[in-house]
Amino acid sequence: MEGISEVFARLVEELRKLPGIGTRSAERMAYAILRAAPEEALKLATAIRDVKQHLRYCRLCFHLTDAETCEICRDERRDRTVICVVEQPKDVIAIERAGAYRGLYHVLLGAFAPLEGIAPDDLTIGALLDRIRKGGIREVIIATNPNYEGDGTAAYLARELRGKVARVTRIARGVPTGGTLEHANKAIVSDAIEGRKEI
Repeated sequence: MEGISEVFARLVEELRKLPGIGTRSAERMAYAILRAAPEEALKLATAIRDVKQHLRYCRLCFHLTDAETCEICRDERRDRTVICVVEQPKDVIAIERAGAYRGLYHVLLGAFAPLEGIAPDDLTIGALLDRIRKGGIREVIIATNPNYEGDGTAAYLARELRGKVARVTRIARGVPTGGTLEHANKAIVSDAIEGRKEI
């Protein structure tokens, strides 16, 4: 960036690497950080550092946590006979925000995408099958996104789970085809969970 401090330009460049942030948005964010009180700007830097140093995947469900297991897995009030399978931790957050589900989760950390070189072995499917083999699970809800990769992942999981669990369901199409759980509103996510169907 011409006519601007190299330090400021470096901040803009790093912010621009975030998803959905273009040059103008990165510049606006950088100016906001510059105008903020030093302690406020340093709070942001500390929060970023803490996320990188302390957040990890739950050893049971692969949701984000700063402990060995996440809050949901530790919550004894949850229905431990149902597991909702999602692609990413942000999908857990979307479903929790809707407030329509009180079971456990399993995060795949992606979706089956052969064209991108992502195979089932690259996901946490093995860990899911291990959880089911231990017993006590009566239903698995497949809540992958309603797009090509999510539907392919759901079909693969349905085949893998057949005969291993009493009931395998797929969330209803309240979430539009090609959409994502992350961007659906609470009512749509709630309806999708409530309207799930056997697959």
